[in-house]
Amino acid sequence: MPVKKKPLKPAEVMLEKKSCCSSMGGGCCDMMKKLFVTLFGILLVYVIVLVGSMIRNNLQEYIYIGQADRMERTITVEAEGKVTATPDIAMTTMGMVSEGETVAEAQEKNTLVMNELTNKLMNLGISEDDLQTMNYNVYPRYNYTEDEGRVLEGYEVHQSLKVKIRDLDLANNVLALAGEVGTNSVSGLDFTLDDDEVYKARAREEALKKVGEKTRVLARSLGLEVIKVVSYDEYESGGNGMPVYKAYAESAYGIGGGIPSPDVQAGSTEVMMNVAVTFEIR
Repeated sequence: MPVKKKPLKPAEVMLEKKSCCSSMGGGCCDMMKKLFVTLFGILLVYVIVLVGSMIRNNLQEYIYIGQADRMERTITVEAEGKVTATPDIAMTTMGMVSEGETVAEAQEKNTLVMNELTNKLMNLGISEDDLQTMNYNVYPRYNYTEDEGRVLEGYEVHQSLKVKIRDLDLANNVLALAGEVGTNSVSGLDFTLDDDEVYKARAREEALKKVGEKTRVLARSLGLEVIKVVSYDEYESGGNGMPVYKAYAESAYGIGGGIPSPDVQAGSTEVMMNVAVTFEIR
């Protein structure tokens, strides 16, 4: 029958370990301790390097989010598209500068002329929505003398009305009203487009066709292969929708009393679009 070994007490265990170390020699125990410390140090350095590498990689991914992981070879091709259009509206500004010894007197003169102008414009067929008061200002009017210096002589009232003419056949008659009602301030008559988006689209389409043709020629001549579009940009150029020809309303000054109305022509306007397309190539 096997004899059960009696469990050692803690003190006895320590004595046994000491006896083991004693049997192996003190130098052996020191070497094992050094080996353990060395292995632990190597493991700690490895963990530190691993954690540092993970942090660096995560930072690089954050910095380069949305950016290409390689340098792209690109080429940019530009072209201009142009469309000639006939203006469909005209814009002019008509106004009155009146003088009086008092503000009330100057205002009364100004109001009579401008109200008559507004009524006659509406009678011609100009919508009230197309009439806009641009400014209304009152200024003191001074005179300078050697004896009294600056002397107040009266006041001036300045008022102007912006007129949008949708029926271009009425342009001549609108300018003729300047002399008929007595306005003394008329700007140039500008012919333009009420909505130029349709013409911009046509000009853009023409420009893109030119870009396509240029790209094919360059690819064939330089031995390139076009991969994809990297970026696209466009802007209006040249006329920017403004009229090429402007009729001059100055001829309307002083018109009235049977004098023929000025003969103005709308002419034409050019809408131009520039496009720039950047392609990736290889």
